[in-house]
Amino acid sequence: MKRAGPSLAVTDGMAERLSLRERAFQFGLTAVRMGPQIRSRGAEWAPVADQLSRAATAVGAMLEEGVAAESRRDMAHKHSLALKEVNECAFWLRLLQESNATIETLPPLRQEAHELAAMLTVSVRKLRTPRP
Repeated sequence: MKRAGPSLAVTDGMAERLSLRERAFQFGLTAVRMGPQIRSRGAEWAPVADQLSRAATAVGAMLEEGVAAESRRDMAHKHSLALKEVNECAFWLRLLQESNATIETLPPLRQEAHELAAMLTVSVRKLRTPRP
């Protein structure tokens, strides 16, 4: 499977939508793989790499926990925590971009953070709305 964009994967020449959980997993994986490039900028950037990795992997972890949520309210809470973590990622990614970091995956990862935040915002709202 080859990535064709933030939300699409190409399998056998056909594009298919990735689930929110899969996108969050890929987001975390990309952030972790970016760590050595961030650290190579100097010792002062190591905490940024660590914080980004922790926050980015927490997004997917919270969504995985949400699968086994005990209630709709519990799932909303897990998605809300994932939203907070992706917003933190957006901060670290902006910091890197504003510092003129030349990391190839930085712009698409920033875009993916914004898209994940938008999807999680909708998810939290829907989960918090009482069912009719």
